[in-house]
Amino acid sequence: MKALILGGAGFIGGHLSRALAEAGAEITIVDNFARARHDEFLDRLQALPNVQVVAADVGAPGGLDGLAEDFSHIFHLAAIIGVRHVLERPYDVLTQNVALLANAITLGRRQKALRRFLFASTSEVFAGSLLHLDMPVPTPEDFPLALTGLDQPRTSYMLSKIYGEAMCHHAGLPVTIFRPHNVYGPRMGMVHVLPELMKKALDLPKGGTLDVASMDHRRAFCYIDDALAELIALAQSEDALGGTFNLGNQAAEVTIEQVARIVLQVSGRDDVTLAGRPDTAGSPSRRCPDMTRTIAVTGFTPAIDLAEGAARTFAWYRDNVFSGAGISAL
Repeated sequence: MKALILGGAGFIGGHLSRALAEAGAEITIVDNFARARHDEFLDRLQALPNVQVVAADVGAPGGLDGLAEDFSHIFHLAAIIGVRHVLERPYDVLTQNVALLANAITLGRRQKALRRFLFASTSEVFAGSLLHLDMPVPTPEDFPLALTGLDQPRTSYMLSKIYGEAMCHHAGLPVTIFRPHNVYGPRMGMVHVLPELMKKALDLPKGGTLDVASMDHRRAFCYIDDALAELIALAQSEDALGGTFNLGNQAAEVTIEQVARIVLQVSGRDDVTLAGRPDTAGSPSRRCPDMTRTIAVTGFTPAIDLAEGAARTFAWYRDNVFSGAGISAL
């Protein structure tokens, strides 16, 4: 495999680059570092003889000129993501996410022997379906998509990804679309529920109270190693060609309250209590992927439960971010 990973310095992209490089693939990472950080993790990755890191703006006109034309796989993960960024910059999300993908598709069309173009969509595409339709949860990939209000900033992200899925279907490339569902792990940045709760718990005084919003909401969390095993298997499977697949762990659905209790456990804060706070505006009450299709194609079933994955995640953040010794994505 000779793989180009757009947005490859980010969370999923960085871990994907590491996994593929360790398996012997030739990797080119492209990132503009607007959100990702050039940290020790990336330094170790870049030191490998089969990894090249290119600082470039994927969405800029000509931003991908000069890249090779003999990639076997292109993984497109470059996007404006994160609830805070989406709420603050909805117009940029709509326009830039589409521009990023358009340039990636143009590059894909230049390839001499491209075997797969893999597009990172999102579980957010189901937000309108949950609101307006009788959507089953766990949710299969083929359930109809509905929109939330177009005037709502959060709609911008899911709409950019729905539009992106349509672009991929009509691009004339060997496409596979994947929709990550609450993938977590080391180096995921700080604007996610697990590292946010971990940092808050560590900073509390003895006997303090950890405020937790949306405690009754449910999510199915998937540790990064399991998600990568699914993704790499999809990239290599002929049965995944032209398909759309959930990326996640159906068996790991928990409430946010359970997440918070696991965070207190792994961070050693048994001296802290929980307090429920109002639900986060725009946050769906339940999200869980139906993994039947992905398991059938990949033959892989996730194995890392939330307690183990959270412990690994906390250990990394404790040693690399919370100690003040390192940096994290914005």
